[in-house]
Amino acid sequence: MTSKLINTKISGVLFDLDGTLLDTANDLGEALNFVLRKYGLAEVAREDYRPIASDGALGLLTLGFADSLKKYDYEQLRAEFLAYYEDNIAVHTCLYPEVSELLLTLNERKIPWGVVTNKPEGLTRLLLPYFDEFEHCLSLIGGDTLVNRKPHPEPILKACEDISVPSEHCLYVGDALRDIQAGNSAKSTTVIAKWGYILANEDCATWQADHHAETPLEILRLIK
Repeated sequence: MTSKLINTKISGVLFDLDGTLLDTANDLGEALNFVLRKYGLAEVAREDYRPIASDGALGLLTLGFADSLKKYDYEQLRAEFLAYYEDNIAVHTCLYPEVSELLLTLNERKIPWGVVTNKPEGLTRLLLPYFDEFEHCLSLIGGDTLVNRKPHPEPILKACEDISVPSEHCLYVGDALRDIQAGNSAKSTTVIAKWGYILANEDCATWQADHHAETPLEILRLIK
């Protein structure tokens, strides 16, 4: 642990969503493959789209269409992708192992927590009710909730206001570089969710996070 973790009292926790609390990759991948089939293109295998799932529609469509993406109307492709995803938003999606226990423990300890995601807010609000564990989520900031989105710190700072915890006393947990950049800029303690959508050859040490967690329950060790 760094000195920041040792000397800072953590009073609240904020989480990324896709690849951190929820494994949404297979539903996102199905939306991608639906669009690819529509245009007569080859589908993408699960092992190929899963590490890209945190990058949303742009990342997945870029993966699937590759160099041919510029031949299409991207906004139309995105609209088709999101429409299919909205209609099939929780077919395969599930909580990661230990997430339910983690959130229950935070509730029992009366530690406020929330979600800061780049997923559109409307889709996020449609998805979360499928999981009772989000009943006590005190803040939900989507990628289009504010003017700025991650890696800008504004969404984290707003969520800290919502849960009434100064950003300096808050953990931010995510599985992408933009998560760590946003958390660091907000002066929060940052944690990489190593179980998330991270490429096998990704050097997370360069992200400058305060901590790497291999499993969700490891996060509890950072809260005194």
